[in-house]
Amino acid sequence: MARKSRKFSSVNPDFLAKERASLKRTCRKTILFNEREIKAINEYCQLFKVESKSALIRKSVMETVLKGLNENLPTLFE
Repeated sequence: MARKSRKFSSVNPDFLAKERASLKRTCRKTILFNEREIKAINEYCQLFKVESKSALIRKSVMETVLKGLNENLPTLFE
């Protein structure tokens, strides 16, 4: 029995280009660590084989920020 080939509608290339451009990181922030903090980060990265420290720190910061925002959302009966 022959299978029917599925036809998927393709995504608009302009949409993909805009989406990719909106996700590009262009804003820079610089942070400073003391010796103990950087030693802990390096040890963590070595232990868990983290290749990108910037991705690790970005993920940690954004998780904390988004969690804080979700906890402080206005409620209807407050």
